[in-house]
Amino acid sequence: MVVVIKQFQIIVEKNVPCKMRDGVILYADIYRPNKEGRFPVLLTRLPYSKDLPYYSHRYLDTNRLVENGFIVIIQDVRGRFQSEGEFQPFRQEANDGFDTVEWAAAFPYSTGKVGMFGLSYYGYTQLLAATKKPPHLAAIFPAMTLNDQRNGVSYRNGAYQLGFTETWALESIAPDLLKRKYENPLDRKREIQKIADYLNRLDDLYGFAPIKQWPPLKEIGIADYFFEDLSQPLENEDYWGQSSIADKYRDLQVPAFHLGGWHDCFIGPTLTNYIEMTKTGPHQKLIVGPWGHGYFSYVQGEAFYGVHASGDWIDLEKDITDLHIRWFNHWLKGIDTGLETEPPVKIFVMGINQWRDEMEWPLKRTVYTNFYLQSNGKANIKNGDGRLCLTQPTDGAMDCFIYNPNHPVPTKGGRTLFFGPLTMGPFNQREIEEREDVLVYSSHPLTGPVEVTGNVKVKLWASSDAKDTDFTAKLVDVDCNGNAIILAEGIVNAKYRNGFNPEEELTGDVVEYEIDLWATSNVFLPGHRITLEISSSSFPHYLPNPNTGESLIESDRMIKAKQTIYHNKQYPSHLILPIVPAKEGQSNQ
Repeated sequence: MVVVIKQFQIIVEKNVPCKMRDGVILYADIYRPNKEGRFPVLLTRLPYSKDLPYYSHRYLDTNRLVENGFIVIIQDVRGRFQSEGEFQPFRQEANDGFDTVEWAAAFPYSTGKVGMFGLSYYGYTQLLAATKKPPHLAAIFPAMTLNDQRNGVSYRNGAYQLGFTETWALESIAPDLLKRKYENPLDRKREIQKIADYLNRLDDLYGFAPIKQWPPLKEIGIADYFFEDLSQPLENEDYWGQSSIADKYRDLQVPAFHLGGWHDCFIGPTLTNYIEMTKTGPHQKLIVGPWGHGYFSYVQGEAFYGVHASGDWIDLEKDITDLHIRWFNHWLKGIDTGLETEPPVKIFVMGINQWRDEMEWPLKRTVYTNFYLQSNGKANIKNGDGRLCLTQPTDGAMDCFIYNPNHPVPTKGGRTLFFGPLTMGPFNQREIEEREDVLVYSSHPLTGPVEVTGNVKVKLWASSDAKDTDFTAKLVDVDCNGNAIILAEGIVNAKYRNGFNPEEELTGDVVEYEIDLWATSNVFLPGHRITLEISSSSFPHYLPNPNTGESLIESDRMIKAKQTIYHNKQYPSHLILPIVPAKEGQSNQ
């Protein structure tokens, strides 16, 4: 028997220099087919080292990209690993991205067409580069990425994202900074050991205040570098605008394939990017799976979605690398792959665990439905007694709880990204709901399936005896056994309830809040209950609000606050759900 093995050779060029407009040299690795001809380029730019396969390749098989006739270029961004210069997160990526795209297009073995790919930070390097409109950038594939540091990265609606920022600083960024700072190998080893020791006890260190004196970064001498953002007020557009695309969508006219996950910490920005870019550029696609950040398994948290949910076997047909090859074949090679005639949106509907194609996002057939908060008539409800009803309340009921920032509600799963085991995804909230500082409102057990697909919001009327405080909300699917699986969550800082310009301190009056839980897609099955949790903290996901009018960024002083939630005719607090009726011939079961 003769076995024929197909051979394909790849030429690898290491540490190829690329000079930026200011003379700084960035270094890249180039992977290209070992054969004659010109090929389009697929470029990614990242801060996590081009030399580590986990970071440089991560969720893609770059060898298959090369085998399919692409040149793959992986570059360390400015100030990271092999590249020169000073690393300033996000703020240098637009110009450096433009320069790198044009450099890549000029290679003698390049066709002159460049695409970009990448996830998270290196998903955002694509969007920032695209705002500068490099002439040879033909298409991008941003995955699970952001649009504004102030809403979804450092902060969310004014609340500081503690777990994310401290994890990213210590685990992802600090080691290379220390390697650059210390030339002596023994000094480097000593400082890296410190980082490892801190990471091993990070659960305890999350509780340290004030944040500006956080020991891990203070003691290794790089706190000022990391916490520059903390000294900048959110209303400082000159500072934050350098790393935002929120006002630059008009410049983003490049074809883009947006990839997101319902349990991803950037699902809100990812969907916003798709929505806004469809307004300025017609060639946009979107896929959203039941995935966490950079994690594409069919098992997420405590949920099992079926093997067809995996990023390695999407709908039992293709994987994420296949999606990239098909997309870039179309835009960089001119191959008709059928993209122009198929629905632009593909989503995974949890609950029934099915993939579904759609013609738009958000779905036009959505019926936004108010579920009003009601209690059992007592002045102060006990957990589990609250109700979600389709009818508006008529009485003057209110519910109260005491929020103690010294004993915040613990984060258990959700759209998180911080160091520790089992921190991300759909986990059971039953123990959380037993706390006295968590108000729980539930529908009656459903008699039929209810699909919720789209953006979820809470309109909340509340008062507090604090000068400033936070309010949180969680959408939860409670099954017939009482398991309460988190689907979506949100937070609002009272001071920033109306945007980046802060309001005056609270005076005890009733205030209207809108809490954006971002989006989800889930069918609540018969017998399940739609549940809303209301509280004032989720730690260490968010930095607890000390209720003093100050912040634990600057201070360590904390006081308790009495929080009152109103649900009556004058103040009809409610959950807004995007209810999606079944298409003709389609079942939601």
